[in-house]
Amino acid sequence: MRDMIKKIKTFFNKIHVKFMSNSSYIRYLRAKGVHIGTGCNIHKGVVFGTEPWLIKIGNNVRITKGVQFITHDGGLWTLRKMGLIDKEAVKYGTIMIGDNCNISWNVIIMPDVMIGNNCIIAAGAVVTKNIPDGTIWGGIPAKQIETVEEYHKKVSKIAVPTYSMTEADKKEYLKINCPELFEKLDH
Repeated sequence: MRDMIKKIKTFFNKIHVKFMSNSSYIRYLRAKGVHIGTGCNIHKGVVFGTEPWLIKIGNNVRITKGVQFITHDGGLWTLRKMGLIDKEAVKYGTIMIGDNCNISWNVIIMPDVMIGNNCIIAAGAVVTKNIPDGTIWGGIPAKQIETVEEYHKKVSKIAVPTYSMTEADKKEYLKINCPELFEKLDH
């Protein structure tokens, strides 16, 4: 009976979270112990693990869908089962993200990682070590791809002003100003 009540509470909590505004969701996460700066945008599909109070997020950070914060080393399970360490032993680590970072879809951040300021973490990356300021990392395990400055030089000439447009307006703009995108699809 206790398990059923717990499952029902979890279900209703998920529904409650789904309908929260971003600011309400951030207040909710802070109440769970996550240290969050100002101006952040955090997707509701982010997993903060069992020790959210070991996570610190700077100002103006965007964390997208499917990101997972891992604050303990699950590998100790094997050592416990082998009798090599105490059966209650757990190794914890903090995760810290600097200011003005973008953490893309489905990134996994492991314990004892610090991501510097002005960083971009590419979709699907597994971050296992500290990342210096102003860099872009991706891959498994994550490696440096380029600096933010190099990325800026590469995309500034081809980026288009569609961020706040509706889907229909964006599509129309791209058909007029970037017809090559649609030509590729026609072949």
